Amino acid sequence: MESPRDELELDRSQVNKAVQALQAYLKSSSLSQKLFENDGQAISLLLTLWKIPRKEQTIRISLPHGLRTESGDVCLFTRDEPKMTSEQTVRFYKKLLTERGLKNAIEVIPFNMLKTEYKPFEAKRRLLGNFDLFLSDARIRRRLPSHIGKHFYERKKAPLSVDLESKHLARDMERLIQGTSLTVSNKGSCCMVRVAHSGMTADEMVENVMTAVSTISAKLTMTGKNIKIIHLKSQNSVALPIYTSDLSHLPVVEEARKKARSTKGAQKRKRESKNTEVSDLKTKETVEEKESEEEEIPQLVPIEIPTKKPKRETISKKGLKKVPKPAAGKGLKKTVKDTKLTKKTPKVTARNLRRKAKDK
Repeated sequence: MESPRDELELDRSQVNKAVQALQAYLKSSSLSQKLFENDGQAISLLLTLWKIPRKEQTIRISLPHGLRTESGDVCLFTRDEPKMTSEQTVRFYKKLLTERGLKNAIEVIPFNMLKTEYKPFEAKRRLLGNFDLFLSDARIRRRLPSHIGKHFYERKKAPLSVDLESKHLARDMERLIQGTSLTVSNKGSCCMVRVAHSGMTADEMVENVMTAVSTISAKLTMTGKNIKIIHLKSQNSVALPIYTSDLSHLPVVEEARKKARSTKGAQKRKRESKNTEVSDLKTKETVEEKESEEEEIPQLVPIEIPTKKPKRETISKKGLKKVPKPAAGKGLKKTVKDTKLTKKTPKVTARNLRRKAKDK
């Protein structure tokens, strides 16, 4: 069985035929001939995959023949050096690049200049159109997205990170400048990468195509056998096929996917087993704590009796309301509460006794 990381074997003669056909097309068309004089159109590889990848991936490819000349349009975003103005920072980094032996002419833009001079939307659009490649100091790489905008990423011109403190700075930057990068999206099965331009010779184009395909097939996450068809095309030409995989690659892709799923399942099981072990230990500890609490004898606590009586709440004189006086006359001294209901008895006199006797 073939290994999943086997590189694709391209037919060099087929690639050579496609390159010669593209050159003949570019020379025959009047529009492309004008562009051909100025190192004209870009020649790209169009890759179609069997399966859409789950995650987005960016593959950097170093080419034997560079895509850009020494006067190519390259921009470098750097950090602001302490105790230096923006102009002094630009001169400092240009001097550093020449001392390290970098031949390409690079435009240096400090971070403070990017925030102030390129803050308007139109300035950012002009900056995007003026340069073909953007590099970034690794120390400010995470701060750039909020200042450059989304159009850099939509046009596939996101700044590439560079370590300006590296001892091999010239070599690292030349690989990025003369190389290319492929973005494998998880939203579709097709992706495109620039590998040559119309100003190259046929042999240079063929070498770039062969190295690019071998690098992509080796670094692709879903294995090189996931590539279904590879086309070679320019900006205005038709896509010429240079590689077509057979149906025997499908089981290889399915097996690789099954292995990936099985490994992920095994990892999940290990995590779940670890989590269950930890939970079991915690439950055991809690049970032991509860048992120890039950075994403990409760201690008698004396009840505190208050020695002093609680003070009664006193009402302030201000809170009392005045009771209205009764509406009786001034001569009354006794109130209704003091009077008692008594039965009146008549007095016995001599006159009364005589009257009673006469009546009888």
